[in-house]
Amino acid sequence: MANVLVVAEQRDGAVKRVSMEAIAAVRSVADVSGGAVHVLVVGPPATATDDLTGSGADTVFRALGDEAALYQADLYAATAAARAEASDAALVLVAATALGKDLAPRIAARLGCGLVADVSTLERSDDGLVATRAVYSAKAMMTVRLTGRRSVVSVRPNAFTPLERGDAPSVEDMALASVSARARTVRVEQPEQAALDVAEASVVVSGGRGLKEPAHFALVEELAAALGGAVGASRAVVDAGWRPHAEQVGQTGKTVSPSLYVAVGISGAVQHLAGMRTSQVIVAINKDKDAPIFKVADYGIVGDLFEIVPRLTEEIRTIKEQ
Repeated sequence: MANVLVVAEQRDGAVKRVSMEAIAAVRSVADVSGGAVHVLVVGPPATATDDLTGSGADTVFRALGDEAALYQADLYAATAAARAEASDAALVLVAATALGKDLAPRIAARLGCGLVADVSTLERSDDGLVATRAVYSAKAMMTVRLTGRRSVVSVRPNAFTPLERGDAPSVEDMALASVSARARTVRVEQPEQAALDVAEASVVVSGGRGLKEPAHFALVEELAAALGGAVGASRAVVDAGWRPHAEQVGQTGKTVSPSLYVAVGISGAVQHLAGMRTSQVIVAINKDKDAPIFKVADYGIVGDLFEIVPRLTEEIRTIKEQ
């Protein structure tokens, strides 16, 4: 296999953890095949790449400029495609975040190659690379064999563990692509209170209609805070206006793969399961013993969430204080 290019994602000039996960996804593959792992960082002039030290990257290419301070789809895609061709990359990786899901198909279109989205495993076989991704609302797993000269792959957040190596990559600066943009991002409006993104969190605590009213989401927030995780929500409560859409987990919301997913008062409709069933450990709390969520849960607690959740939160706090 030839070289690999990982298109890193940055926010406010800092490389995000999901990019280190993408590097980890392909480092072992590159070691076996003898290819190099190149990383492209597109962003504002002050973007820091120190976090990529020890990540497993061989070379970091920085394409920085004021015009790239905010995500510009055409500019980012053209720059990534140009780097892929210059690096002779057989594989281009992007994190399957909101930004990555917009960027990956644009890169594939410019390179004229195929795209495999939302991959949770990536391995080398005797006749090439094999990727695995969830399909049919995560009811089944699809194995995809990558063929052809080049492929683009988006990697599901939290599916891989970042590496901790001692080696530092070489760093090279490159120019941004010259492109006539058809659309331009002019500003980004941040929420009033910065919150951990459910798509990137290693622990997610989600609430559903079983909480009965918006004020009771305080129970979910307190449990999430005790666990150091993010707050998620089912579509029903988001549609009801209880929680913002950014917290929605499910087929029409965000897909998550945390190490721990706690479902509080969520029945487990197939649309919700599609967004979280690949979590490593699933804990369900529901008073209905026949709720579908228990079919995918590793641990289930049948009972009154208004009694269980506060006690669980208190026990976790006590353990952490010891």
